[in-house]
Amino acid sequence: MTYTLITGASGYIGAAFAKLCAERGENLILTGRNTQKLNAVAESVAKLSGSLPVVVPCDLTDFSQREDMFEKLANFKISRLISVAGADTQMPFSEYSDEKIAFQIRINFEAAAVCAAFAVRNRAERLSIINISSVCGLSPMPNFAIYSAAKGALTSLSVALNEEFRGKGVTVTAVLPGSVYTRPDVCEYIEGLGAWGRFAAKSPEFVAKKALGAADKRKAKVVVGGANKFVAFAMRFIPQRIRLRFIASKWGASRKDAF
Repeated sequence: MTYTLITGASGYIGAAFAKLCAERGENLILTGRNTQKLNAVAESVAKLSGSLPVVVPCDLTDFSQREDMFEKLANFKISRLISVAGADTQMPFSEYSDEKIAFQIRINFEAAAVCAAFAVRNRAERLSIINISSVCGLSPMPNFAIYSAAKGALTSLSVALNEEFRGKGVTVTAVLPGSVYTRPDVCEYIEGLGAWGRFAAKSPEFVAKKALGAADKRKAKVVVGGANKFVAFAMRFIPQRIRLRFIASKWGASRKDAF
């Protein structure tokens, strides 16, 4: 028996992936920090598939908890890994504490990298890895610098690994959505971006469906949503100094602390 491991499964995007994968008949392992929410997702998924997912609560930024989870899952064969866990703290760099810097890097990059290494070591005959990155990683972003750098690194890692494992039964897909309608504060933030923000934002279900479709096609990278694809294309022709000044002015007044 093989399993699909979903990190960040207690959140909106993770839950959307759990539902879609259950509908595909995949056996699930769900992990996240909130045990109560994980159990709720597991029970909801069980109604679709008839089998209860394996639930392993874990804070992926905590080395010892990560090691405990990997030990518990040592005998499971992983056919799919979906790394959703992340946090989008947004503030000027001078306002970060050392702890918040470490947290952002660990949850947005290190966790996905370490989980990918675990999945490769414990893989089934074929393994599909999906890493949820962001269009924010396509350019340096003043006032969103840590998040955009971590997501840029995750995209780079995913594309590199997809090539490294070519012909070896492992595919890696970086998924780059823009804003996603999740928590109430995030929905309020999207509304505050105006018409363009609402047009570019997508639902968790939309992101999950597009991600699985791209993975099925063994794509190394996919930008989710027509508006985000347009932005990604247009950025190639805009000098970086102009992009940076626009981003700094657009995001300079915003604060979002997901710590």
